Amino acid sequence: MSSQNINILLADDDTDDCFFFNEAIKELPLSTHLTIVSNGEQLMNYLFENSEHLPDVLFLDLNMPRKTGFECLAEIKENEKLKELIVVMFSTSYPREMSYEQNLINMLSRIGAYHYIRKPGDFPQLKEAIHHALTMVVEKISLTNKVKP
Repeated sequence: MSSQNINILLADDDTDDCFFFNEAIKELPLSTHLTIVSNGEQLMNYLFENSEHLPDVLFLDLNMPRKTGFECLAEIKENEKLKELIVVMFSTSYPREMSYEQNLINMLSRIGAYHYIRKPGDFPQLKEAIHHALTMVVEKISLTNKVKP
């Protein structure tokens, strides 16, 4: 990743969510390039076809057709070429109990998710959540690049 451009892949089947995600990143003080896929099968095909040039970060919806976000995350983290991909889980799931949400976050983290975002209900909060996640991703990539010989 160059410091000039963050390559983002969004896997989400909800066209409204994709639109608002795109609008949010346009308003951030970061240079980004966004690619969108609309289901889990399309995501995995895209990643395998582009395994030599993976995005800097994948925002992955939990609830998608054909292959869920859980299944995709597990497949990504089990694959040698894909396992280093930074995955931010992104879901509209609104668990009724806080303990359920924490268990979900813990499980996703064990599988290999870097971060979890519950999709906020309003645009400013969405923009803030995405900005926070991207800031964490940029910091992680900067640290990783410093460690490499």
